[in-house]
Amino acid sequence: MKPGLLYMVILMNLFFLPELHAQLSPGPLTSAHAELEGISNCTQCHTLGEKVSNDKCLDCHKEIKSLIGRREGYHSSREVKGKDCAECHSEHHGRNFDMVRFDESNFNHNLAGFELTGEHRRIDCRECHTPDLIGDPELKKREGTFLGMPRECASCHEDYHQRTLSNDCASCHVTEAFSPASKFDHNKADFALLGRHRDVECIECHHKEVRNGKEFQVFTGLEFSNCNSCHTDAHESNLGTNCKQCHTEDSFSSLSQIKRFDHGQTRFPLKGAHRRVNCAECHNMEVSPARIFQDRLGVRTNDCVTCHEDVHDNKFGKRCTDCHNEKSFRDINTDKFNHNLTEFQLKGKHAAVDCRDCHTANLVDPLPHNTCAACHEDYHEGAFTSAPPVRDCADCHTEDGFDVPLFTFEDHSKTSFPLDGAHLATPCFACHLGDDEKWIFRNIGERCVDCHEDVHKGALKEEYYPGGSCENCHITESWKENDFDHSRTDFDLEGAHARQKCTACHKADESSLPDTPVLFTGLSTDCASCHESVHGGQFQRNGRTDCARCHGFEQWPIDKFDHDKTAFKLEGRHAEIECEACHKPIELNGEIFTQYKFESFECVVCHK
Repeated sequence: MKPGLLYMVILMNLFFLPELHAQLSPGPLTSAHAELEGISNCTQCHTLGEKVSNDKCLDCHKEIKSLIGRREGYHSSREVKGKDCAECHSEHHGRNFDMVRFDESNFNHNLAGFELTGEHRRIDCRECHTPDLIGDPELKKREGTFLGMPRECASCHEDYHQRTLSNDCASCHVTEAFSPASKFDHNKADFALLGRHRDVECIECHHKEVRNGKEFQVFTGLEFSNCNSCHTDAHESNLGTNCKQCHTEDSFSSLSQIKRFDHGQTRFPLKGAHRRVNCAECHNMEVSPARIFQDRLGVRTNDCVTCHEDVHDNKFGKRCTDCHNEKSFRDINTDKFNHNLTEFQLKGKHAAVDCRDCHTANLVDPLPHNTCAACHEDYHEGAFTSAPPVRDCADCHTEDGFDVPLFTFEDHSKTSFPLDGAHLATPCFACHLGDDEKWIFRNIGERCVDCHEDVHKGALKEEYYPGGSCENCHITESWKENDFDHSRTDFDLEGAHARQKCTACHKADESSLPDTPVLFTGLSTDCASCHESVHGGQFQRNGRTDCARCHGFEQWPIDKFDHDKTAFKLEGRHAEIECEACHKPIELNGEIFTQYKFESFECVVCHK
């Protein structure tokens, strides 16, 4: 039989033979493991056929297993690592056997992961390893345990700073003593100690008080953004709050840094030459600290005459900065100068002209300005100044530009050529701009033919437009409209003739060239000269047909025809029948027309 199987049989027999159990048991367990007493519980710690299992020990002692897993504590140290639990903690030696045996006085605390230094070396173990300091409620119940101790200082020591500082006490303190905080470096704080600050006792800035019923020294929340957070401002806030611009930590009385003072924070920022001026040239330095640099309060940057003499004797007001700047009095910029203070206000394009274009000598010397010609060349070469009415440029032009005239239609109406009709819509250049692109306003003519081409020349009798007077027929509204009195001719317009356009009758011959003028002379007054004859020459007399004997001038009615004046008077039933009953279309020489004339009036001609 195999040994393992034999061992199991023996154990089973022992289970049923209690008298043999007492003879085979190695001995009673300690008080800590007493509940595991009995052969039925052997496998709680033992593995059949093998020695005591470390895994089974750690399954119960989970706090040790957790430390080993985190590689913390004594059981993770090099002294314990690799050993079986039973080598140090053996069993079956009786109820009162001490399984945890080590020499406390010679124990190397470094192996526990917490080196004892300073005062910690002189403290008895049980002053720290007490149930009150153990956080785990289960470990608290274990008498004499060394497990469960935290490492943070505040877990053992009272937090004097009441959570106002970091919980990393070791960043400032050492284990030799809490005070002084020898590791604290004030220069690594937000307020580095410089100059005289290094000689000041801590308590002068970090005062003590009672907080939550206990003494407390304030190390955080102190205001130190500026010197006057701690020091009284001798200048009573009149010079701003940045004391470091003038003073240093070495001494308040030293003004070695005054050159760093930002004068721009005052109401008078220093620019240009002002930056090179010594403070004492403007300020009285022999006054108390409360009044130092206050003697120029209220002086603005444009109040130059407060310090400087006005060489212009107030001719241009007190706004020196409109022309001058702090760089130099001779560096003149007139962009902001108010020229309206002078007798010549700048308007329009004058406002954009450089001062030197007009003031070629001295800017303050007066210039003539009563007329535009005092500065500007006369473009019109005396046309408006040599003969009355004499005009200045300003009568027609503005400062906005010579191309923008003030001369209105109303002004033009006062000339020898008033504008009306289409002339009102004609641009000025159409009449006043010469071929050489030169504007002309005098002696350019007043008759139509002075500007317009005479299209009737040689085609219209002189009596109808003597001297080329177009206005006898035309009006200025449009060439197409006219007010010619046709009754002055041999052909008075009546009826439909009065409603026709002139060109309906007065038109060039179709055989004429395209530029042949419209004919207004030599036209026949015969109807047939314009209208087609539809009667086949039946009514001609001496080769001429006088349509007006029968027809009027509206829609060709024969309201003038009287049949009783013909050779065949209408009588009886003849007066009742329609014209078409007797006058029927016939064809003669290839032409179809209505027959109105008959060679015979015998009845048989019509009645057969």
